[in-house]
Amino acid sequence: MPDNIMINELFELIISMETVDDCKALFEDLCTVKEIEQMAQRVKAAKLLIEGKTYNQVIEETDISSATLSRVSRCVQYGKGYSKFLG
Repeated sequence: MPDNIMINELFELIISMETVDDCKALFEDLCTVKEIEQMAQRVKAAKLLIEGKTYNQVIEETDISSATLSRVSRCVQYGKGYSKFLG
């Protein structure tokens, strides 16, 4: 497991980006296409939940699995990130 220094270096790199193109370039090197799609799917699902959509509506719009949606929902309710940046 990466140590805190490596994790912090990753987060510092992410916040240093200035444009969407910068972000795309980094994430295309850092992640697989599928991983990027899954992260985007989770963000979309979180947005829809925050808007008050039902689980069925979110699944219909995003094709997310119910298990992943359940995790996203818990993070929307009890986490810090989604609500801070999407709420």
